[in-house]
Amino acid sequence: MNSSKNVRGIGSAFAGSVLRRSPEWIAGRLRTGKRLAGRTRGAVRSGVNRVATIDTHANPDTQRVIGAPNEKQVRRASGTVFVLVGLLLLGFVVQVVGVSQLRHSRDQSLLYDAFRYELADATAPVAQVDGEGDLYPMGTALAVLTIPEIGVNEVILEGTSSRTMLSGPGHRRDTALPGQAGSSVIMGRQAAYGGPFGSLASLKKGDRISTVTGQGEATYTVDAVRFAGDPQPLAPDAGTGRLTLVSASGPAFLADGVVRVDATLTSKPFATPIPALLVGSLTSAESPLASDESGWLPLLLFLELAAVAIFAFTIAVRRWGSWHTWVVATPVALVLGCTIAEQVIVLLPNLY
Repeated sequence: MNSSKNVRGIGSAFAGSVLRRSPEWIAGRLRTGKRLAGRTRGAVRSGVNRVATIDTHANPDTQRVIGAPNEKQVRRASGTVFVLVGLLLLGFVVQVVGVSQLRHSRDQSLLYDAFRYELADATAPVAQVDGEGDLYPMGTALAVLTIPEIGVNEVILEGTSSRTMLSGPGHRRDTALPGQAGSSVIMGRQAAYGGPFGSLASLKKGDRISTVTGQGEATYTVDAVRFAGDPQPLAPDAGTGRLTLVSASGPAFLADGVVRVDATLTSKPFATPIPALLVGSLTSAESPLASDESGWLPLLLFLELAAVAIFAFTIAVRRWGSWHTWVVATPVALVLGCTIAEQVIVLLPNLY
């Protein structure tokens, strides 16, 4: 009640003060208010006109949304993506043609040094299993293979999967070791990662092959080079040995079959321990021209990483500028291309 009286009192006082003013003063105040109202309306109309002008004239044909990339920016982003994809493909080619050969040479050098130490220490493998009865892991160095006629001097690894054979030829695990009585099978790549068996088909009857294992040195003489459809040799007689070398035939990375070289053991055969793996007990990944399925997951992960990198560098070109971005993007794209190429080769047939 008191507050209402106070408000009415203030209002009455204000009205009284206005009425006591002169007519000229009141008219001036009214003109000032009209001018302020007119200025406000003009400012509002001017702002609306400016917005309409921006929206209408920025792109009158398509009524493009303000802030969307223009045609030049789209072309620039597309060009960036194409260049990055090109760098990935370049890294792929560099890996297959150059880096893989260097990696093969490095791996073989390290394997040879380690295996020579094992030979001197009498700890090199002489059977499918170690002293505790466990199978040797895939990739264990087993022997040194020398074929002077085609320039082969390779450390042989246990296992014939595509991933294992990135470092060198592989020994089929369900066969005897080189130099032992029985059949021994060694597979090697035709072109990628050193292509150690790329000239296998050029061997001729009578060429010599030698191997060195933990049991000593053994020598073989080539009997024949055979392809798909050629008759297979008979199983070796008891107390004798045979070595079969296997690789792809045909153009590099476009193999049309398998080439095999059979050689007879001419030196005294070494004792053959009781096998722990029976013939035919291996996985399909260790068969000739088989793929290693373990490469799928790394390949998908690196492809996702490449997609993220392409997106990030496309944005970076707008934010950082071209030179700053390409200094970082070029080596990253090349490394990703090389890594993707390795996983693709793992998925390709193991004799490529």
